[in-house]
Amino acid sequence: QVQLVESGGGWVQPGGSLRLSCAASARSFRGFLAGWFRQAPGKEREFVAAISWGWGNTFYSDAVKGRFTTSRDNSKNTVYLQMNSLKPEDTAVYYCASAPRGARATVGNDYDYWGQGTQVTVSS
Repeated sequence: QVQLVESGGGWVQPGGSLRLSCAASARSFRGFLAGWFRQAPGKEREFVAAISWGWGNTFYSDAVKGRFTTSRDNSKNTVYLQMNSLKPEDTAVYYCASAPRGARATVGNDYDYWGQGTQVTVSS
């Protein structure tokens, strides 16, 4: 049963941009928070960004603050991650996830639904 589906990954040169999308198959799978995490080869999963469906409050890791922007379209049950000024160290599989009310935005274990992930590669 598909619940969260990411799209928009790919290859881009350093300094370029990509926009990821994450669509929830039903409003019930949206949760309270929508988060973005990434995992590079040989590294642990790390928090990237999150947004609340209601007020639209946003949270960012220091590594992406000022370069990435997350937004949501409640009518489409979809969240976006606009990634600008991409760096080689941004290369990773990016996952979106949903978390219930009370979850900590930056803690992956607080999220209960996850997408399948989409590869982002930044290289020249």
